[in-house]
Formats: sequence, C-alpha cells, structure tokens
Amino acid sequence: MHAPRQLDSTRLLDTTRRIIDRTRSGRTDWVGPVCMLLLAVTGVFFIYSSQAYAASSFWSRQLVWMVLGGAVYVVLSRIDYKIYLENAFWCYLGALVLLMAVLAFGDVREGARRWLNFGFFSFQPSEAAKIGTLIMIASILARSELRNLRESVWVLLKVMGITALPIFLILLQPDLGSSLIIPPMVLALLYVSKLSERFFYAFFGVVVLLGTVLTVDLYRYAAFLEANQLTALEARNLYQKESWVPGLRDYQRERIMTFIAPEVVDPRGTGSAWNAIQAQQAVGTGGFWGKGWGEGLQARLGYLPRSVAHNDFIFAVVAEEKGFLGGMLVIGLYAVLLGNGVRIAGIARDRFGVLLCIGVTMVFLVHVFINIGMTIGIAPITGLPLPFVSYGGSFILSCCILQGIVQSVHRHRREFQ
Repeated sequence: MHAPRQLDSTRLLDTTRRIIDRTRSGRTDWVGPVCMLLLAVTGVFFIYSSQAYAASSFWSRQLVWMVLGGAVYVVLSRIDYKIYLENAFWCYLGALVLLMAVLAFGDVREGARRWLNFGFFSFQPSEAAKIGTLIMIASILARSELRNLRESVWVLLKVMGITALPIFLILLQPDLGSSLIIPPMVLALLYVSKLSERFFYAFFGVVVLLGTVLTVDLYRYAAFLEANQLTALEARNLYQKESWVPGLRDYQRERIMTFIAPEVVDPRGTGSAWNAIQAQQAVGTGGFWGKGWGEGLQARLGYLPRSVAHNDFIFAVVAEEKGFLGGMLVIGLYAVLLGNGVRIAGIARDRFGVLLCIGVTMVFLVHVFINIGMTIGIAPITGLPLPFVSYGGSFILSCCILQGIVQSVHRHRREFQ
C-alpha cells in the first residue's frame, strides 16, 4: 500500500530538482561573460589612456556600446539557438541586403565605402555578414549528410557559393581585412563536419597556387617601384595595369609589402611602415612591468597616431603601459574565452550547436591572432580590431551577438533536455 506513495514522492522530488536546475545559475556559463567583461573594462581604460592627451570621448562612447552590447548578449543568450536554424536564410539575406546597401548609400572614408550612417550612429555591414554567413553555413552542414563523395561535392558547392557572395561584396567596399575572417571560419566548420580529407589537400594546393601568383605579383611590384624610383605612396594606382592580381589594390600591396619587405616600400620608415614600427617600439619598450597606466609615450606623444591607437593598435598601448605581464594577461583571457567556446561545443545538444560554437571561436581566434600579430610584427597590417578591447560600436555589438549565441548553446545544452 505504501510502495506507490514512495514512488510518487520520488518522482515529485526528481521533478522538483529538474525545475530547480533549470532556474539555478548553474545553467548559465559564467566563464564567457566574465572574460568578456574583463576584456571590455580593460579596453575602456586603455582607450582612455591612448586618447587622454587629446581629451577624447571615445572611452565614454565605448561604455555606452558596452551597455548596449551587454543587453543584446543577455537577450540572445536566453533565446533557443534553434531559431537561427529555422531562419538561417533570412539572417543571410539580411546580411547581403546590408552589404549591397552600403555599396549604394554608404559613407566614403579614406577611399572605402564601409559604413552605413544612421545619423546618431554608424554601422559596418561586414560585421553582420560574418554572423549571417556563419548561421547559413552551419544550418546547411547541420542538415547535410556527407556520406559519400557525391553528397560532399554538392554540399561543398553550396557552401562555396554562399561564402563567395559576401566576400565579393566586402571586397568591393574595399575591405580586405573583414573578408579574411570568413574563409578560416568556413574551413573550421567543414573540418568539424568531417568533410573528406581530399578536399583539404585540394584547398592547400589552391592556396599554394594563389600564394605563388601573389608572390610573383609582389616581386614585379617591387621591381616597378625600383625601376621608376617611386615610393609606395607615389606609385598608388599606377601599377594596376601591370598587375597579375587585378582585384588587389595598390594600398593592399603596400600593406603586404610593409610586412614582407618594408625597406622596399618605405625605406625611411615614415610612410606605410610608420604605424607598424611605432607599435613594435611601444611593445618593446614596455619591458616586463610596463611604464604605468597613462604613461605610455608612443600614443601620448602622437608617434602612434591617434587615429589607430584606440582601435587597431590598442594592444600596443596595453603592452607599453602594462608590459609583458599585462599583454600576457590579455592573451590569457582570450585563451580562456576561446577554450570555453570549444568546451561548450563539446556539450552542445546537436550538430548545429557544435558548428555555431566552433564558428564563433574561429572568428575570435582570427581577430586576436591577426590583431596582436600585426602589432608585434608577425602578421601584415589588415585593420582587424581586437575583440572587446578595441574601440568600435559595430564591432562590440557583433562580438556580443556571437558570444550570446554561444551562451544560448550552453543554456540549451543536451544535459537539460
């Protein structure tokens, strides 16, 4: 007579525990938001430091974007990420519409049309393109079975077409840096989807071929400069007719050559190589402990230009003022954030969740590697900002959206289903 009661009380207790588990803080991953907050606060402090001599308000604007981004993050983290699977096409189409709109109506800044001006703020559609492309490709791969070569080729063709369109529109702006984010992200998604290894061998062959063509083009460009006794700045738009790579602009060649052979394009170090040289000096003179917050000379005296010190080269400011220790702490926070993205991918409830987390992690990895790499001289200057640390409203929102999706995957992970 008492056995059924015992069973009913046990079931009631189990149900109560499950309800409590769904509402406890344990359902939220705190590693990601803590890293985000620490990086964002670090960014505000050093944006202020980099612009203090100019009495700039960039730091206060960054605070506003942090609050807005945080609100977006909280909202998206509570929405079941399955909604993106159901509406992937519309996310992708919206991103393409924004990219086409910027080509038609965008503001022209320094010869590039990358921003949509809404009066009270400007938006960079290339940020939406990364998100829309990620969702679209993840949805296709999550629904596809790559059981044989025929199926793999068909899926691969669809992925290539979806990837090529936003890259093409971004290059028309032109914005080489943002276009470089998408291919590594797509490759990571294909790798996780267990695409045939033969594809990656073929891709490596294509990269080698393109690298060879680019190398020959750069060699001819260097010979063109020497033969005409021109600097890179003087030669802009003069080499295009002789180029082997028509889509590559002279200023982009200049950036690549600044990394490979700065003595060729800027022998005096006062032109295209100036920012890179000053950034490396800032990092090198920081020592182990740094010069102290607000005591960095490169930005304060204007050697590291005000136009780049608070965004593209913010890591140089951190390294000069807080030294090797401060730089490594920032890198350590990124390592934890990236590792956390992989961890959440491992506990995701389905393939789509895995793909979203891996794609977001790869986007952040490329940004961090290239930005810090160009600051210390191991990567060419591409204008990619540092997540949560560099100044930028569109970029802060984009980072918060991407991390909000990762948090959603965690909150709706399989152990709670």
